[in-house]
Amino acid sequence: MSVPPKPPPKPPPKPSPYAAFAIPAYRDYLAGTTLVSIGTAGQGLAIGFELYQRTGSAMSLAWVGLLQALPMLLLTLPAGVLADRIDRRLIMLFGLGGATLTSIGLGLLSYFEGPIGWMYFILFMDAVFLRTAWPARTALLPMIVPRETFENAVKWRSSSGQLSALLGPALGGFVLAWSVPATYFIAAGSSLLFIVLLLRLRVDTKPPPSTTPKGMAGVFGDLVEGLSFVWRRKILLGTISLDFFAVLLGGTVYLLPIFAEDILGVGEIGLGLLWSAPAAGALCTALTLAYLPPMRRAGVTMLVCIVGFGLATVAFGLSTNFWLSLAMLFLTGVFDNVSVVVRHTLIQLATPDAMRGRVSAVSAVFIGSSNELGGFESGAVAALFTPVISVVSGGVGTIVVVAIWAELFPDIRKLRGLADEHSA
Repeated sequence: MSVPPKPPPKPPPKPSPYAAFAIPAYRDYLAGTTLVSIGTAGQGLAIGFELYQRTGSAMSLAWVGLLQALPMLLLTLPAGVLADRIDRRLIMLFGLGGATLTSIGLGLLSYFEGPIGWMYFILFMDAVFLRTAWPARTALLPMIVPRETFENAVKWRSSSGQLSALLGPALGGFVLAWSVPATYFIAAGSSLLFIVLLLRLRVDTKPPPSTTPKGMAGVFGDLVEGLSFVWRRKILLGTISLDFFAVLLGGTVYLLPIFAEDILGVGEIGLGLLWSAPAAGALCTALTLAYLPPMRRAGVTMLVCIVGFGLATVAFGLSTNFWLSLAMLFLTGVFDNVSVVVRHTLIQLATPDAMRGRVSAVSAVFIGSSNELGGFESGAVAALFTPVISVVSGGVGTIVVVAIWAELFPDIRKLRGLADEHSA
């Protein structure tokens, strides 16, 4: 008598694209980061617009980038050590409280047309508070979301970030046309709301006990340990440094007030739309990724998308048509968001929890400073030559960097599934 064959095993259930939203702490965290991102994007639009209107100089935009880059370079690594030693929620509350006060200060200076030097100083202090809290904010997410849901959480976090980056400048453009100081006060209100949501979290936000000594010797040891970890994991080093140079060379955001005013002639509302276009593209990509299964050729996909980012940047620099410029900025966001998801997911999943603050800080130094230093580089090149030369040369440089990095770090090309510990 023959035995009937066993039925084939049922395939595992398809993971829900909304899995992360089942976690209440994640919903509060996501709402808070989204609110702050909207406020910060609107404030960034306002400060660039106001300073260029008052000075008429491309170098005024370059100084904005430099003053925001200095706290990133000087404070982020020590802040990463703090995030691995102190309650991460307390660090975030300190940073958000300080950012609330600096936004209020900028609003008052704008309303009373205070000295530009004081605006630069408060902008610097705003960056100090935000950069102090950055590693703690990044390292907090894995404490809220389990590993199996983390890639899904990152995709939705990226989607919300891009949505806020889209809404912030778009709404900010309309607010600017009505009242410049109001954009700063709205940013202050968003920080306050995030503080309220953080206080609601029912999650233990204290990092694991540190095994390194206390005092300055211990801090230095922690810094060296974090840097050494990134240096040894070449896939992390290559991914982080690639994103650094791509953003440093290919950034156009800091020059948008010049393009809106002098090249495209579209005013405050047009500036807001231009500033929002990359976020709109990134949002479309992020929402698409959230519904797709985990990436299987993440490294190659990232390299191709960064080349696309460089090409779109070149096309934007050469365009004199508002709608074409808007479309090219949209494409930069489409391509850039893939790199954001790959880098952020890889860093968090490839790093032990006890070191996530420091490794997040190393990443933040590279990525965060590339935005601000890219602003300084773009403004300086625009002042020495022209805004068009600044943008086009940066886009070409981005493509060259991708070609070099693909050879220097072959593990990037080999990177497949992000959740696989052995994929790197």
